[in-house]
Amino acid sequence: MTALTRNMKSAYDIFKKWIRKQKLDPVLAAAWGLAVISAIFVHPDKEYLSYIDWRSLGILWGLMVVIQGFRENTIFEKIGETVLHRVTYGWQLATVLILMCFLGSMVITNDVALITFVPFAIMIMKNCKREDLIIPVVVLQTIAANLGSMLTPIGNPQNLYLYGVTGMSVGSFVLTMLPLALLTILLLGFGIALLPEKRRQIELDDNYGIVKGFGSKTQIILYGILFMLAIFSVLRVIPYYVVVILIFIAVLIMSYRVLLHVDYTLLLTFIGFFIFTGNIGRIPQISETLAHLVKGREFLLGVLTSQVISNVPATLLLTGFAEDYKELLQGVNVGGLGTLIASMASLISYKSYTNVYPKQKGKYIMKFTVYNLVFLLCLCAFHIILRKMVG
Repeated sequence: MTALTRNMKSAYDIFKKWIRKQKLDPVLAAAWGLAVISAIFVHPDKEYLSYIDWRSLGILWGLMVVIQGFRENTIFEKIGETVLHRVTYGWQLATVLILMCFLGSMVITNDVALITFVPFAIMIMKNCKREDLIIPVVVLQTIAANLGSMLTPIGNPQNLYLYGVTGMSVGSFVLTMLPLALLTILLLGFGIALLPEKRRQIELDDNYGIVKGFGSKTQIILYGILFMLAIFSVLRVIPYYVVVILIFIAVLIMSYRVLLHVDYTLLLTFIGFFIFTGNIGRIPQISETLAHLVKGREFLLGVLTSQVISNVPATLLLTGFAEDYKELLQGVNVGGLGTLIASMASLISYKSYTNVYPKQKGKYIMKFTVYNLVFLLCLCAFHIILRKMVG
């Protein structure tokens, strides 16, 4: 068997695994189910192509590819290990693990932060015999990733979409979300202060590391350059399609497997909801009703809708009928708190924990729900107070 044949077989195996995964994704199925139903009322035509925000999809794809490239080179885990060598007490360990999610999500997205740092945190806490910290720390990591990501346009998919649609500046975007982010830091501090036996010293084995060094330094440098190009496309300095082409060619040459490991489920979900919301907008009776319902209630509906269908689909559904995009932006980000599906990224932490502790699903969900509701109520109350002060 030639090298080319082996590579083709490997690519085919990865593709088959990806196809099997799509069949199990309920949000993808719901998006396309709604798209098909809406197509009964608005028959497919050339306007369907205008529904899709190709710029947002292209930039999102490019960022996912580059970040996956970083993950393949284990850069995030190695940075985490380096920082953890400096901690002594349980509260310091928890703080580092939670802040890695909070700060990391601003750049590498909430999903990737949780995929990377939650399994890492579970392994570290088991190693130093602090399994009593695992559930509260993982829950706080999840909250930190979901709320830390709200501060930047690239922190999560709904931010990237709204940033592109609204055309707001980076400064305006950050200032809109900054008060909520600052309160989040304060609340996370309270959460860490309530951890059990937080002042007990930890004992980390010198050989605990899961990676012995960085991946390819050349690849890391090249991915760094591609990441900067992607940021320039977000800032509208470089046309997004130019960056997409450059990323595709560069990664195809460096490591084609990275292209196959991107979350195409999310991109297909976006397209399904684009078609559904586009069609809804062409049905006068429904579009007028939704516009009337959403007007002046963007924050509230952003929060409530996210609890049922998660915040990314909620964003795509409500954007076309919203007038105050800043309120909607805050609503769908705060709406990532609450139920386990309010942010689909939360399922990453849930699966990571229950894969290791399958008999403690109920305990995890109970603590997750309590923590999330406390954060949700605090942020919603803070939002109401801010609105009254400004108004």
